[in-house]
Parts: sequence; structure tokens; C-alpha cells
Amino acid sequence: MESALPARVTILLCTYNGAAYLIQQLNSFLEQSHPHWSLWISDDGSDDATLEVLRAFQRDHGDARDIRLIEGPQQGNAALNFMQLLCHPELPAGYVALSDQDDIWLPFKLERALRHLEGRPGAQVYAARSIHIDDTGARVGAARMHRGLPVLETAMMQNFLAGNTMVFNPQGLALVRAGGVPQGIGHHDWWLTLLFMASGGSVVLDSEPVLLYRQHARNVLGASSGLRAGLRRLRKVFSREYGDWMIANARALQDAAPASPAARDIAAQFISAPRRAGLLRPLLLWRLGLHRQSRTQTLFLYVMALLGRV
Repeated sequence: MESALPARVTILLCTYNGAAYLIQQLNSFLEQSHPHWSLWISDDGSDDATLEVLRAFQRDHGDARDIRLIEGPQQGNAALNFMQLLCHPELPAGYVALSDQDDIWLPFKLERALRHLEGRPGAQVYAARSIHIDDTGARVGAARMHRGLPVLETAMMQNFLAGNTMVFNPQGLALVRAGGVPQGIGHHDWWLTLLFMASGGSVVLDSEPVLLYRQHARNVLGASSGLRAGLRRLRKVFSREYGDWMIANARALQDAAPASPAARDIAAQFISAPRRAGLLRPLLLWRLGLHRQSRTQTLFLYVMALLGRV
């Protein structure tokens, strides 16, 4: 059954050496109950069969819909690839949905997102849960449901929304584009959540899984749940990489045109405090009200700040 919603959605797909799973993702676009979509693809310099797969799909389906293939930034940075695509000067204004290259969308994904966004005023971003699968497509878990919605003080400290489920309404896309292409950020979805929280945007969080999220060795970060994911994140915290992402986001926030003066001030104070072992750093987090979603996670954050890791 096709969606009765008239809105057209531009799917933004970023690729890099994704030929192994790409056909399944592209086919899942064709199976969407909401048929009114276009596809923009930014490839970041693939040297496998990715471009052949994309050109074949463009040749087979380009007469029925707008399918555009452009050259990405070629810097090996998925976040930069997505942000440049979102801010491409020729991107049509309207609804946009972000897509990874190795997932499989469930047939109702676009329709469900549009129904959640329909009629909501102002800048909105929709995000949902996913079912985790392995290389073979077998189910290995599911994304956990966050408690409540993010606020600026949590968005500074953790990546809250899954980028591969994100859909923006036209005002939300305009907000993203006003923020520009930040340099040095680690993850586009973390940055986008932070930008929305700092600029008066709103989040629509759906508890329903809308896609199959493939977990494999080439995932940049991977799912946020499970023992292996926890250990991977722990290594990133102790290596200071996680803290580096926070600093990069805060620096980008200082330069983001839509961000409120209060958000810019928090970002400036977070950057200015010396990042070394001692009480100064955790006291700053406490004074600014920066925290993670749970008390246990926040306590761990403060311990890492005490050690100079964040």
C-alpha cells in the first residue's frame, strides 16, 4: 500500500567502497511505501565496484526519478561527506533523509517519518531505532531506546540520535544549511543533534525500529549497545579520542550562525578550561550542567574529566 502523503523526500546517501552491501540498500529504497523520493549520492573516492553499482541503479531507475551522483570531498571523512552533501548549493529545499550505504530500510521508513513530522512547526529532525544485523543479515540485537529527548547539556557530551534514521523537515534542513559545513567533527549525527539543541530545533524520537543496521568490521563507530560496543567506546575515551570529538563539536558550535548566545558561551567555556588531570575539568562540567543520559554514565564522564581524558 502506497503512502498518501504528497511530500517529496530527497534521500542523501554517502558511499565509500560499499559495493558488498549497497545493492540491498538501494533495493530497499525501491520498496518504500512512500514512493515520492529522489536520491542524491556523494561518493568519497571508492575504488571497488561501488560506482558501477550506483551507475547501474541510476541507469535503470533514473528516468522515473531524480538520481544524482556527485563527487565527495575525498578526505576519508564520512562526517564531512554528509555535511557537504547536506549543504550542497543545488540540493532542493524540502524533506531530506540520511542513509548509510550498508543498511536495509524497512518498507515503511519514509512514510512513518513523514507522518511523525507532518504538521509540526519549526525546525524538526526525526530519528528512530534500528534492528542490528551481521554481515550475513542475521539479527544480532536492537538499538536501545533513549530516555526522553536530548537537551543541549547532554548533546554536548554524547551522540544521542542515529544518523542513519534521521529525516529533516524543510525548516530543519534550512537550519542545518545555515550552520554550514563544520571542520574537524568526528560524527555528523552527533553534530546535527547538537546544532538542533543549540539553535531552537526540535527532535521527534520514534520508538519503532525503521531499518536493519548492519554491524561489520568497517563500521566507523557501530552500534551503541552490547559488550563489544562498550569496550570499543571505552578505548576511545581512554585514548582521548572521544574527548577530541567533544572539543571539535564545541569549536564548530562557536562558529554556527543559528546557535544561541547561551550555547556559544557554554561551548567557549568548555573549550577554554585546561584539559588535564585534576579537579578543574570536572568542576567545569558540573558548573555548566553538562551530563550524560544516566547518572552512572555521568559519573563515569566526571571520572574521565578528573583524569584529563575529556
